[in-house]
Amino acid sequence: MTIYALSSGPGISGVAVIRLSGQDTSKVIQLLTGKELPKPRVATLRKINKINTSELIDEGLILWFPGPESYTGEDMAEIQVHGSKAVVDALHSSLSDIENCRLAEPGEFTKLAFQNGKINLLKAESIADLISSETEIQRQQAIKIMNGKSADQFNFLREKLLKILSHVEAKIDFPDEDLPNNILNEIKNSSDEVMVKIKKILNDQKVGERIREGFKIAIVGPTNAGKSSLMNYLSNRDVAIVSEIAGTTRDVIETHLNIDGYPVIISDTAGIRDSKDEIEKKGIKLALQKAEESDLKIVVLHPENLDFKPFLEDSNSENTIVVLNKSDIKLGRPPGIRNYFRFNHLGKNLKDINIIHTSIKEEENLVNLINAIKEKLKNKFISSDDILITRERHRQHLQQCLDHLNNFNQKKEIEDFDKAAEDLRLATRHLGMIVGKVDVEEILGSIFNDFCIGK
Repeated sequence: MTIYALSSGPGISGVAVIRLSGQDTSKVIQLLTGKELPKPRVATLRKINKINTSELIDEGLILWFPGPESYTGEDMAEIQVHGSKAVVDALHSSLSDIENCRLAEPGEFTKLAFQNGKINLLKAESIADLISSETEIQRQQAIKIMNGKSADQFNFLREKLLKILSHVEAKIDFPDEDLPNNILNEIKNSSDEVMVKIKKILNDQKVGERIREGFKIAIVGPTNAGKSSLMNYLSNRDVAIVSEIAGTTRDVIETHLNIDGYPVIISDTAGIRDSKDEIEKKGIKLALQKAEESDLKIVVLHPENLDFKPFLEDSNSENTIVVLNKSDIKLGRPPGIRNYFRFNHLGKNLKDINIIHTSIKEEENLVNLINAIKEKLKNKFISSDDILITRERHRQHLQQCLDHLNNFNQKKEIEDFDKAAEDLRLATRHLGMIVGKVDVEEILGSIFNDFCIGK
């Protein structure tokens, strides 16, 4: 089967690129052009015709990549034509008329590259991340993964486990053979080294996931405090409806922002209050859930509503910024609301939470708020070359690998080797799943390479 798809973006453009891959790619190019194949990897100008009528579709460049030296490992070609919808549709229509030629599924070219051993699973994921990157820090992280940094680390750990497993398997399969005297200590030391390394990788504060998915900020607080106005101000556009009517926002409204190069997802939520309206109650439930899931809560309050302690009881100075909005409202008499707020309503552990007085309506002191957000971002996005996890899938497999290694280390006796070997197999399998490599034959190869059995 030969697949095809528009690889450049949809819509009007100067150039459109249609990519093909499969065993009949050469036949397809010859049918479209009526000529022999161009030289490999040389852009060649050709007239591109409809299959059945030989009517000219367009004149463009053909790039021919014979397998296995291609992105997918199969015969591949790229057709570059003018980027109008009519040209692309006509070319797609002609391709669909060719036997055993079909439209590619999403991600199928990269899937073929993985299946044919051209890339590992981490690189396949990083390609998707690079395509969807919106900020510089996301681009940099995707490039690091594409360059094989993470794969090299995980493969290194996996090789160490395979080495341990080969020693254990050798003792099980060849009980009459004597293991070297220091082999049990080597097994213990190697497994401990792998566990320490995995624990260090897991202790990354989920920075990789935050970079890839975006830092989650939830704007929460009571009704009519100015949450939607703050959302619109930060977004620099009208994302949320602003009204003096309490309970206007009932669902969670999200927008993606780029703040100083950091990817951010900001959520405006329903005002939290006691309500008998079923729809509003569901919105409030979603608001509390979004606040729980967020990396940072911006709690927006206003001086006419002092009953806000419930919104801060589970908060701390690390993940909360308190905005006391509507400072343009004249309250009448001291004592200042700041002291009232700080000492009478906050718990003992909350006194260090930063309180920023603003007037979103008058755009007063919002620079201080934005600077406070940026400072939180910088603290959370402190990056290191040790950051290797970018998806929850990686984290789960590493944790399961660690669990099996813990089980392995609890088996002290030689009689437990059978069970210990199974723990190691499972630990090795989970590491292999991260990069998309699971091959039990490697264990057998390691046995015979390390031990001169049967000499």
